[in-house]
Amino acid sequence: WHHQTFGPNGGQWFNNEIQHYTDDPDNSFVNNGNLHIVAKKETVTQNGVTLDYTSARLNSKFAFTYGRVDVRAKLPFGDGTWPAIWTLGKNVDEPGAYWETQGFGTTPWPACGELDIMEHGLHATNEVSCAIHTPSSFGNTVNTETFPLPDVANNYHVYSMNWSPNQITFMIDGVGYYTYNPAVKDDNTWPFDLDQYLILNVAMGGFAGNVDPNFTQSAMVIDYVRVYQNVLDTEGFTKDEVKVYPNP
Repeated sequence: WHHQTFGPNGGQWFNNEIQHYTDDPDNSFVNNGNLHIVAKKETVTQNGVTLDYTSARLNSKFAFTYGRVDVRAKLPFGDGTWPAIWTLGKNVDEPGAYWETQGFGTTPWPACGELDIMEHGLHATNEVSCAIHTPSSFGNTVNTETFPLPDVANNYHVYSMNWSPNQITFMIDGVGYYTYNPAVKDDNTWPFDLDQYLILNVAMGGFAGNVDPNFTQSAMVIDYVRVYQNVLDTEGFTKDEVKVYPNP
């Protein structure tokens, strides 16, 4: 994993977020086999900018095309926390991103494609969401869905994505709840025939709203991250792909 710490938006991050991402072991560490990504209330100056919260943003040094991703995690608690499990195109031209530092940064967002496997904080508490960002729909994208869950901070759930050449299905605890399958697959709607890489982070504020004034720290705790290679069956679906009819 690569700690992405350089804020590409004038030393800060986009979406009006109010945290710095650091490589400090207080913000990301492994304990008892679990990865902890910890958002903390602390004033830090980084990239020439002073902010009142810190956290961590990890890029995978592994990129892949198609497959199933399973991430078992508990989410942070507190208004204004914004944890995410997601992917960006390996070709994204974002300064400080791992694959950009390796010479692959050729394509701007959203043309690189973004797959949000799990976000929490954009809707009601205990309501997670998935989303897809492409040139055809990005930012406040129409390609999104929510899923209510009991007590996401204290209960582990498995957040999954099954990505094939045909469609992308998002699942929680093995239940498919949103499938993306545009009728026309071109660069505008489907920049998803090229490598993507995983990102794990906890943002603060921004689109997640105001931070609880009593917030001190909270963590996303990850039991595992698993990526499986897909093998097509005779129907053209992947053997482990959830077939959802009609599209929710």
